[in-house]
Amino acid sequence: MRAVTYFDGAVLREGTLTKDAKGITLLHSPAPQHAKRLEGVLTGLFSDHHVHLQLIDPSALASSRLGRVIDLGANVDVVRDYDLALENDGIECEYAGPFLTAVGGYPADRDWAPEGAVHQVQDAADAATVIGALAAAGVSWIKVVGNSDAGPVLDDELFRAVVREAAEHRLPVVAHAEGAGQVQRVAHLGASRLAHAPFTERLTDDEIAVQVASVSWISTMAIHEGEAYAHVVDNVRRFAAAGGDLVYGSDMGNGPTPVDLRDAEIEALREAGVDGVALLTALAPLEIGSGDLLLLPDGDPVRSRRLTIADLED
Repeated sequence: MRAVTYFDGAVLREGTLTKDAKGITLLHSPAPQHAKRLEGVLTGLFSDHHVHLQLIDPSALASSRLGRVIDLGANVDVVRDYDLALENDGIECEYAGPFLTAVGGYPADRDWAPEGAVHQVQDAADAATVIGALAAAGVSWIKVVGNSDAGPVLDDELFRAVVREAAEHRLPVVAHAEGAGQVQRVAHLGASRLAHAPFTERLTDDEIAVQVASVSWISTMAIHEGEAYAHVVDNVRRFAAAGGDLVYGSDMGNGPTPVDLRDAEIEALREAGVDGVALLTALAPLEIGSGDLLLLPDGDPVRSRRLTIADLED
């Protein structure tokens, strides 16, 4: 038996760890006063809200600190097969299917984009057809691109058509917004989440307030450098301080990223003032009891590892 502090997804609580032949059990009640304490914080496996499973070896997730991943740009038939394989490894998976972009828009011209991972939306009828097919394929999100720095973007009318069709199927829209004014634009047109915390430009405080009221952000801060990194740290600092809904995402597969928690992303969030309970909340750990547990020495996610029976031995 061990006394332990655990994070339940919202707050830190006191609990009791016990072990038997079946494994480790966390009791959601404080341990007796005489019980030894397991130092650190326990929580469920973390979530990465922005990955690209076709650009990595997904089998490596089984031994990682992640218990849930959201794929934001892939061939829907391929990623659905990955979903089934990951489920067998105890990893929860959601996916959006292909990037929906303008004709000739990003990332249709990128060599790294797998076949079937990008759909160039022709018109409102095409949007209705593709979103209906994606809904039938089991997607949890619709991914839309508004990258004016790399090519044409959907006009306002067609973007709204995508949002309307997604709403018909009760699917939220996550947008890649890049280029001057695109972050403000996609929020105004109905996107409910940004695939990347804003990095093109420094948002004004008024623009931050609009973002806080209308959309959530996926961090993906560590993929940037230079001016873009300075912009994203500043924007995230003010967004989080204003109460914005911020979740951890690494853009796994974008370059040589680990198939695991990305420590550099954690450090970037800390640089933006997101730490402690706020950081754990952004990591959206799985509900305790639904899988393996993580032990965080001194409550530090960077030092986290999976809890083992050996941790309870004298």
